[in-house]
Amino acid sequence: MKTYKVNSINNNAIIITGKGDDKVWEYANVLNNFVSPWDKKEIDKIEFKALYNTEYLFFCFKVFDSSVFIDTTDNTKASINNSDRVELFFRSDKSLNPYYCLEIDPKPRIMDFIAKPNKNFDFNWNWPTQDISVKSFKEDNCFTVEGSISLASLKEFNLLKEGKIETGIYRAKYNKQANGCYEPTWITWVDPQTKQPNFHTPSSFGVLKLV
Repeated sequence: MKTYKVNSINNNAIIITGKGDDKVWEYANVLNNFVSPWDKKEIDKIEFKALYNTEYLFFCFKVFDSSVFIDTTDNTKASINNSDRVELFFRSDKSLNPYYCLEIDPKPRIMDFIAKPNKNFDFNWNWPTQDISVKSFKEDNCFTVEGSISLASLKEFNLLKEGKIETGIYRAKYNKQANGCYEPTWITWVDPQTKQPNFHTPSSFGVLKLV
C-alpha cells in the first residue's frame, strides 16, 4: 500500500486558519501525485499535507482551480455532493465494514457518513462535532481546506492502530458541460485499478503513518 509519512509537531504549535499558512506546515511532507485514472485530461495541481501531535491529526488540502463549482441550493448533503470537494475516507481494515467518510467543499461544508460494503451509506451518522474542526479559504486560482481530527475519535472508531491510519484521499472536480450541467472528474491518491470511477473499494486506500 502507498504510504504517506505524517510528521509530529509539538502541542499548540499550529494555528488552523483555513489558509494553510502556518509556518509549521513546512515540516509536513507534500503529497501531490494525484491522478484521475478514468479521465485522459490533465488535472490541476493538488497538494495534501498532514501533521500530528499527541491530541490531533491535522490535514490541509490546497487545490489549484480557477473555476470552482459550489452548489448553493441549500446546505444539505445533497448540495455538498454536487459541489467541488476534497475527501478523506478512513477504514479499520480492507473489509470496509465499516468505513468512515468525510467530504468537504470549499465553503467548508462537511458531508460525513459511515459506510459499509457495496456503497451502503448511513447519512444520518456524523463525526462527533467536538472531535473535528474544518476551515477553508478561497482565492482566485485555488482553494484550501484545513482541519483537525482528534486522535481519540480515530482510536474510538478503531482507525488508528500501531501508528497507522488506512486512508483514502480524493478530490471531486465538477466541470460544466455543453448542456449547462456539471459532471464530476474523480481524482485519487491511489489508483484503485477499477474500470469505472470508484473510491468505495479496498484498492483505493493507502496508509497515513505517524512517525
